[in-house]
Amino acid sequence: MTSFFTTFGIWLSALFTISIFSFLYKDNPLYKFSEQVFVGLSAAYWLVNIIYSIMIPNLFSKLIGDFSGNLILLIPAALGLMMLMRIHPATQWISRYPIAIMIGTTAGISMLRYMKSDILNQVTATMINPFAASSTGAVIGNILLIIGTLCGVYFFYFSKKQEGFFAVPSKIGIWFLMISFGATFGYTVMARISLLIGRLEFLLGNWLHLIK
Repeated sequence: MTSFFTTFGIWLSALFTISIFSFLYKDNPLYKFSEQVFVGLSAAYWLVNIIYSIMIPNLFSKLIGDFSGNLILLIPAALGLMMLMRIHPATQWISRYPIAIMIGTTAGISMLRYMKSDILNQVTATMINPFAASSTGAVIGNILLIIGTLCGVYFFYFSKKQEGFFAVPSKIGIWFLMISFGATFGYTVMARISLLIGRLEFLLGNWLHLIK
């Protein structure tokens, strides 16, 4: 027998789901309420998760366990307290320093990571012998990979007017770029549809028991 709290949770989830779907008709108070509840719960969840998964094991526990050996941790602790100064208008300016450090550090780390994953690894992947593959399909795929990469990069070469013969690789690059963008968009649509299917299965199965 299903408990009261389980049934209550199913009905509550179903009502919130329908409230979110009501935006398909038009913007309404039910949708706004559900959206604000979702945002608030998400913020509270991640706050608790950060406290117990990051701050307690990586900061508080180490400072309490071996304070003299972890004095370096006082720097991020101080930066975190400075960031909280943004709550009070009179001390809001103090939070600019830790925010600037965080943005600069994140930008530097992201630049190195994307330089490796999106540039170096991509360039390395195209430096292949297209005819070294074991099957005809793989050889064709390698050739298309090289042609698509070179023509796609050539499309963004604006130092010389692309006309006549020089416009051919540019047009080929446009086709490869459009196919790539279309595949990416299709993948995004499929991901959203999978979320929709999950919600419909919940409504028709767990809530209304119309499907099993």
